[in-house]
Amino acid sequence: MTTRTSAIAATLLTAAVAFTLAACSSSGSGTETPAAETPSATATAPALEGSITVFAAASLKGTFTELADEFEAANPGTTIELNFAGSSDLVTQITEGAPADVFASADEKNMAKLTDAGLIDAAAPVDFATNVLEIAVPPTNPAGIASFADLAKPEVKTVICAAQVPCGAATVTVEQATGVTLTPVSEESSVTDVLGKVTSGEADAGLVYVTDVIAAGDAVEGIEFPESGEAVNTYPIAPITASKSAKLAQAFVDFVTGSVGQGVLADAGFGKR
Repeated sequence: MTTRTSAIAATLLTAAVAFTLAACSSSGSGTETPAAETPSATATAPALEGSITVFAAASLKGTFTELADEFEAANPGTTIELNFAGSSDLVTQITEGAPADVFASADEKNMAKLTDAGLIDAAAPVDFATNVLEIAVPPTNPAGIASFADLAKPEVKTVICAAQVPCGAATVTVEQATGVTLTPVSEESSVTDVLGKVTSGEADAGLVYVTDVIAAGDAVEGIEFPESGEAVNTYPIAPITASKSAKLAQAFVDFVTGSVGQGVLADAGFGKR
């Protein structure tokens, strides 16, 4: 090999090595992201905080009181205020401007009133439980009630919910299905008021929910009747559109419809949604 040829070969080899090193350096610096700019894989959502007011049907008093306590324990820094009444009364309060963040109704009809008024997003309500009627009588059952038809006897002092209240609407449905017309001595604005009439001895019988009989314990005796299946109430829940704590309101709705909420409701006697 001549001196000139050797010089050219050496030059080419040097250039090739330099090119390879440059390519490797360029590839490494072009694909590596500085550690400071890499997003954290362990980032967590900010903790919930604040206070909301939940308007719930009277028949949910026991379960929602328990769920509010459990939610607050799981989310320190949050407060759940509860307001219980007949669903129709709660709708009136909300439409008149009462500060509410979440509404849980004992039927779909009253929830629809708020969606129609634009106070709840039409896509927001979620069904979370069902309930049926049961006859509640004093522990000794002095009137000897054994069936739904017995409630229509003239000598029996029967108390029911007013027709605009979900438990009252269910009563009307059962009356129509059975052809039995009741003549109550009193029509109440909530199922808890009906139960109160029975436990105080003012009534021989009252139509309440299965869950109310369970919650009352030894204070009443429950009498099931097959016609109750004609009127199964479905319970929906939703955040109020104007809530100033929308994130917290939705979190409570998710809690009620989640495993914890469903477990508490099932233990209280509510049916599955």
